[in-house]
Amino acid sequence: MILEIKIPSPGESVTEVAIGSWLVEDGDIVEKDQDVAEIESDKATLPLIAPASGKIKLMFKPGENIRVGDVACTIDTDFAKVNRENINKKSIDIQTSQKADDPSSLKQGNRISLPFDSNKKMNEPQEDIQSHIKITPLARRKMTENNLNVDDIIKGLRRITTNEIDRVIKSNHNLKSEGGQTGYGKRNVNRQPMSPLRRKLSKRLVAVKNETAMLTTFNEVDMSAMLEIRRRYQQSFQERHGIKLGLMSFFARASAQALLQFPLINSALEEDEIITPSFVDLGIAVQTEKGLMVPVIRNAESMSIPELEKHIAELARKARSKQITIEEMTGGTFTITNGGVFGSMLSTPILNPPQSAILGMHNIVERPVAIRGQVEIRPVMYVALSYDHRIIDGSSSVQFLVRIKELIETPLKMLSLNDPEKDLLQL
Repeated sequence: MILEIKIPSPGESVTEVAIGSWLVEDGDIVEKDQDVAEIESDKATLPLIAPASGKIKLMFKPGENIRVGDVACTIDTDFAKVNRENINKKSIDIQTSQKADDPSSLKQGNRISLPFDSNKKMNEPQEDIQSHIKITPLARRKMTENNLNVDDIIKGLRRITTNEIDRVIKSNHNLKSEGGQTGYGKRNVNRQPMSPLRRKLSKRLVAVKNETAMLTTFNEVDMSAMLEIRRRYQQSFQERHGIKLGLMSFFARASAQALLQFPLINSALEEDEIITPSFVDLGIAVQTEKGLMVPVIRNAESMSIPELEKHIAELARKARSKQITIEEMTGGTFTITNGGVFGSMLSTPILNPPQSAILGMHNIVERPVAIRGQVEIRPVMYVALSYDHRIIDGSSSVQFLVRIKELIETPLKMLSLNDPEKDLLQL
C-alpha cells in the first residue's frame, strides 16, 4: 500500500514552505512516527513525520520550495513487513553459523566473514582488499591488537549513504586543490540558499530600519541584589519548583510591571491609530540553529517569577527542538533579547514589528562604581531600550528604563506596583 505524506499547514498565512533537510535517504525503511524531514517556513521549522512504517520515496530535493498540501514523499507499507521478515531470517542464519564455528579457530584469530561476491563459496578465499583501503598506522595497530580485519570493520559500519560519498568527493577535491596551490592554504567557498525563516527575518529587519523612527536609550543596572537572591535561594528554588532560577524571569516580571505603568511602551502603530492593549504578551528572543525565534508568554503581567521561569524554559526548549508552533510565536506586545549570553557588552536591539519597543540585556561585568562617596566593585549590566520615536517620547522611554533599573536593583519592589516602603508609611 502506498501512503502519501503531504505538507501540513504551518499557519493560516503560509502557502509555501521549503524542504530544509531530509533526515532519511531515498529508499530507506522508516518506522512509524519517525521524523523524516525538516520543513522550513518563513515563521518556523516543523518536522515531517512518517504516519506508518515502510519504504520511503522522496519527491523533492533539500532546499526546494513546495506548496502546502503537496505530496513531499510516499511510503510503501508493504516493505515494512518484508524488511522485518528478512531481519529475522538473517538473525537465525547468523546464530546457526556461530554454532557451527570451531571455537579453537576463533582463539587463533581465524574469523569467518561473509563474502562480497555472493556467487563464491564460503570457504573460497576472498580478494585482498586491504591494499585498496587507506589505513593509518594507529588504526592498523589497533586492528591487530583486537584481532580484526578489514571485513570486520566494514561490516561493523552502518550502510553507505550520500554523506559518506560527499565526504570522499570533498576529500578528493581538496587533495587535487592542494596539488596546485602556491602557499595560500585551502580557499574553499561554501554556498547554501537562505532558509525561508532567515529570508523573512532579513526583510523584516530592513523594513524596521526603513519604516520606523528607531532610537535607543541606555542605562546601567547594579545586579548585586538579584545575584545575592539567586545565590541564597537557588537550591531551595530548584527543590520547590524543579527548575533553575535565572535572570530572564526577573527582567520579564520587571518589564511586565513597568509596561503597566508606561502603557505606551506596550503599544503598536496601525496606520494612523495607536493600539494599546491592557495585557502584556512578552516575547523572549531565542537563538536557534535556523535563526532567531521569539516565542510569546501570554499575560506575563499576571505571572510570578516561578511561572515565568517555567514558561521561558519550556518555550526555549520547544524553539530549539523545532517543536514550537506558529501560535506560540505570534501576537507579542513587547520583546526582551539577551545578548549577554554571547558576551555582548552593549548593543542597539532592532524592533520586532509591529511592536514599538524592545529591551536588550547584556553581560554582567564587575566595574568600579561610586557608592555613598566610596568606590566599590559591583556587578553591572548595561541595558538598552530601542523604541519607535513616532509614538514614544524620549522622556517616557527614559522613565521606563529607569523603572526597570529600580525593580532589578530592589527586587522586593516587584511584589507590588507601588513602592513597598511607601505602602508601609502610607505615603
